[in-house]
Amino acid sequence: MSELSTFDTRLAGLIAALSPQSRKAMAATIAKRLRKHQQQRIKQQVTPEGQPFTPRRLRPLRTKKGRIKREMFTKLRTVKYMKAKGTADDAVVEFTGQVQRMAKVHQYGLRDHPSVRAKEVQYPARPLLGLDAEDMKILEDELINILAQT
Repeated sequence: MSELSTFDTRLAGLIAALSPQSRKAMAATIAKRLRKHQQQRIKQQVTPEGQPFTPRRLRPLRTKKGRIKREMFTKLRTVKYMKAKGTADDAVVEFTGQVQRMAKVHQYGLRDHPSVRAKEVQYPARPLLGLDAEDMKILEDELINILAQT
């Protein structure tokens, strides 16, 4: 373990030696790559642990004429709602606006009203955001690429 801690301190020193602008650019590129991977995982309907999302409750495919239920979170994973930000100190992937509340309900499995006059419903936990081994690999690759350029 002591070998890893010396590596971490040297890596932290290398990152600290970068200018704030280059740290911000590095964090922004890392956040964008992580967002892309998160979007792909949400499209595949898989949690960060690799488990499939809990399916919706069974209903007929067509309830009204012309209405077909599609996969979950199609609009939620778009760039409009899923923002990637980078500052000199951190890289953030988050949901914005009203969809943030909906994403929080699904992330943690909370209770919510599906529509204005509907009764409150307990939603199953469907973790949308989270880090897995592939995300850590993306982070390491991006750090190596940026530090190799300097």
